[in-house]
Amino acid sequence: MTMDSPLQFLPSTMFFFLISLSIFIVFSFRLQRKLPYPPGPKGLPIIGNMLMMDQLTHHGLAELAKLYGGLFHLRMGVLHIIAISTPEMAREVLQVQDAVYSNRPANVAISYLTYNRADMAFANYGPTWRQMRKICVMKLFSRRRAESWTSVREEVEKMIRTVKKQTGSPVNIGQLVFALTMTITYKAAFGTSAIEGQEKFVKILQEFSKLFGAFNIADFFPKLGWIHGQEFNKRMAKARNALDVFIDKIIDEHVEKKK
Repeated sequence: MTMDSPLQFLPSTMFFFLISLSIFIVFSFRLQRKLPYPPGPKGLPIIGNMLMMDQLTHHGLAELAKLYGGLFHLRMGVLHIIAISTPEMAREVLQVQDAVYSNRPANVAISYLTYNRADMAFANYGPTWRQMRKICVMKLFSRRRAESWTSVREEVEKMIRTVKKQTGSPVNIGQLVFALTMTITYKAAFGTSAIEGQEKFVKILQEFSKLFGAFNIADFFPKLGWIHGQEFNKRMAKARNALDVFIDKIIDEHVEKKK
């Protein structure tokens, strides 16, 4: 008498799993309400125009606009993207109907790392965003406040001197601007310019930036988020916790100084 190995059933199990998954995805797409989208390149079933992702640079979008007009449609999985390339349509979206299109899209990483858009950059337009904007205008962007930021102007002047000294030599403007932005942000947010703190802060923000732009299947097919695995989720949790610990430490130090 012989016992069958569980491995011999693996191919058939995987086959039925993939068939079931395909049927589920197809029916999910069929149940979606079809809307009259603008013209655009015809996509493949299920994935839409995802194979064109590496072509969607500003040059690529300009070429598509020549074929489909100043308003065309792309589909990336379940996401629908509208590309605008004429002044008339841009004015319609950004001025005439600005309240309708004022929200910024947020992928899974952005939503998680910002505590479901609990910040000014990604918060949906509404009472919360207006309140945050009001506070920023009064406390951060006022003329009186700007005049008090002598250290910020010093950092700008320092960068200009650096560029001037390297006249005739290649200069990495992107790197200089990034360093300037980080220094100004750090000083404005935490009131200090400690190099050690800045370096740690920059590393955290760089990780945030990588996660914001990382490919995640859940952004295009929310029901298939489990395929990406737990490593991405662990990475997001680690990054968010690192920023929380960093900010909590700064706050505790300020509280101690005032005692």
